[in-house]
Amino acid sequence: MHEESELVTGEAVVLDLRVAKLASRALAMALDVLVQFALLLGAVMVLTFTVPFADEALFLTLMLVFVVLIMVGYPVTFETLSRGRSLGKMAVGLRVVRVDGGPIRFRHALVRGLAGFVVDFWALGLFGAVAVIVSLCSSNGRRVGDFLAGTLVIRERVAEGPAYAAIGMPPGLEGWAAQLDLTRLPDDLALASRQFLARFRELRPEASHALGWGLAQQVGNALGTPVPPGVPPWAFLAAVLAERRNRDHARAFQAYAARPGFPPQPHPAQPFPAQAASPWSPAPGVPAVAQPDPPTPPSGTPVPAENPFTPPS
Repeated sequence: MHEESELVTGEAVVLDLRVAKLASRALAMALDVLVQFALLLGAVMVLTFTVPFADEALFLTLMLVFVVLIMVGYPVTFETLSRGRSLGKMAVGLRVVRVDGGPIRFRHALVRGLAGFVVDFWALGLFGAVAVIVSLCSSNGRRVGDFLAGTLVIRERVAEGPAYAAIGMPPGLEGWAAQLDLTRLPDDLALASRQFLARFRELRPEASHALGWGLAQQVGNALGTPVPPGVPPWAFLAAVLAERRNRDHARAFQAYAARPGFPPQPHPAQPFPAQAASPWSPAPGVPAVAQPDPPTPPSGTPVPAENPFTPPS
């Protein structure tokens, strides 16, 4: 199975997404199954103590309802509320997205949940054999539910590298960025811009320009200022984020400087201890031997210049 997938969006832009491998998906599925069976065990215990033993039909009916709610409702609920992540996927660092890279909605999660219960895993899936076979035959590791819902499982958690270096201010945009009103910039939009700048060199040029221009327009609309003419989208986003970071640092320093006892007062000067006698000093009562004067350099010898790092007297 390929680790990366080339997907084409509706704007004919090729996206590079890190496709989840079969091993990581199996681990996430195993964690979800443990949670589901724990919920089923709790449901059985509740029904055992609440439903009369004589009414076996009611017990079986309620048990079937709980099975469907837990095996189908659990993944559908979590993937809908968390935009594509169940508890197992959160632990492993996976997410379900649409084939165009966008977040899934309730209908995508519902189709995946129903197909997973009926075809991929339980009813007709031979305890996951169908899902494994279809995933191995798919170039992107998609199971039947992914094909029906138009989704894909990708990896979110990747090792940090040089692309996550600190964002610097592009030259020539310092004065322009200093006049921006950054209080209207939403945190989620700033985070999306930072993630784009961390990965835009890894994307194809077409995808990098399309995503960067879209984010730059969103940031410009939020700030009420357009992208300056001739400034590429990545430079515009970098200037906004660098100025935002600098202002946050300045506010943090001002808050620290306002604390009592800042700046710290120097300690009172301590008198230097008396200099100990040198072991080469003459004994008391013994006259000191006169030291000869240093030799005078001959005429024409350049005098060494003073050390430029010596502090002035």
